[in-house]
Order: sequence, then structure tokens, then C-alpha cells
Amino acid sequence: MSMSQTKSLSDRALLLAVDLDGTFLGGSDSDRRALYNLVESRRADVALLFVTGRDIPFASSLASEGVPTPDLIIGDVGTTVVVGPDWTPHSAAEAWIDERWPGSERAAEIMKGRGGVKPQDVFGGRRLSYFYDDEAAALEAFPELEAAGYAPLLSAGVFFDVLPPGVNKGQTLLQVMSHEGIRPERVLCAGDTLNDFSLFETGLRGVAVGNSEPRLREAIRSLDNVYSAKGEGAGGIVEAIERFKLLPDVMIEAQ
Repeated sequence: MSMSQTKSLSDRALLLAVDLDGTFLGGSDSDRRALYNLVESRRADVALLFVTGRDIPFASSLASEGVPTPDLIIGDVGTTVVVGPDWTPHSAAEAWIDERWPGSERAAEIMKGRGGVKPQDVFGGRRLSYFYDDEAAALEAFPELEAAGYAPLLSAGVFFDVLPPGVNKGQTLLQVMSHEGIRPERVLCAGDTLNDFSLFETGLRGVAVGNSEPRLREAIRSLDNVYSAKGEGAGGIVEAIERFKLLPDVMIEAQ
């Protein structure tokens, strides 16, 4: 699907900053059609940012499967930023991330041989990524990682990421917004797992979709800026757009 560049990101009426698995790619077929049709029919007004734990090759390949092409991708849990349509690095955001990444060597040494965790085969960005099946064992690594200058993160009951301190989906999104001149009131963030919580911590308007993991639901209870949707995946995003009247002149329906 095509991507309009008739307006800069700062001039769009709405910027959707969406997680992928379980969120933008989640929900029923009809809900996905409704959301994707809206994005495509209003590309002059709607900017689309993928904010995902997935790597750039995966996120950038989704257009071949009928998913709208994003204007920009924040990948690898906030540790890589590229700009469409050629997926070139966002130089300012990437420089900010580089300044904060201590390098992988010490973290890899700390994690080597730990029970209950297994390295992921494929990941990108300035991070190390693992799967975990024993939360207590995974948490034991946190103090040593933090003391060495890293920010460990568990999410979805299976993912263990070692990130640069102060770098996550939310803070990287704020960096992009600052450099692109995007006004906060024009942004809607959407997610479903704990690695999306940093998006909501920014104070930006957000939606936790209906299939969000219980720990995310619990974490957002005190946040007035986040709406807990009933609809799952894309359906929850559609629900939030309608609830907040972000595009009041548009009737959202599947086609």
C-alpha cells in the first residue's frame, strides 16, 4: 500500500504511534480493514508510526501483506529509528540512542549461562534480547545489569530485553516528536504489553487495547491519559479514535 508524503509529520492532524503484534496487527479482520482503510484514505491527515519490539526488516515488510506502510518505524523496543520510504536512519534519534548504549559486551557477560533465559536468534538495535521462562531467575539479573549501566525490561511473560538506560519506546517517540515538530495533542499511542507502558508514561494520549496483558492493565490504572478499550487490537484503536473524536469528520467502517 502507498504512503502519502503531501504533508510533513508535523502538519498531519493525527499521528498514530502503534505497537504491532497484538495491537495494529491484532483484532478481527473487519476491525483491521476499518482501521487500515481509514489510514489509507486519510494519509494527508494521518501519520503512521510503528513503535515495536520487532526488527526493521520485519516491520518494513508488512506492506506486502496488505498493511499500510508507516511513515516512520521505531523498532527494536525503541533502539532503532528509520524513516520511510527508503528506511534510512533518523540521524538525530539514532545519535541520541548511540550516546546512551554502553555496548553489548558487559551485558552479554552478565547474562551468559543464566538459567531460565535463552538468547533470541534475531534482533536488532542497541539491545540484547532473550526469552525467559522463569521470572524469578530473570529478575535476579536486574541489579547487576542496572549497576553496569543497562535498563532490563520484561514483557508479555516471555521477552527479556536489555536496553540503554533511558531508552525505550516512549522516550524514543518523544525524541522523534521533538525533532519533527509534532505537537503532543495530535498523537495517539496504542499498545498491549508492558514494553508499551513507556509510551503511556510520556503523558501522551494512549489506548491499551482490549487484549492487553493484565500487568499493563494494572500499570495504567493511575494514568488519566490512557483509555482502556474493549475492542481487541485494531478494534481498540478504532474505538479510541472515535471516543476521543480525533477525526470527527470521518465515519469509520470496514469496506
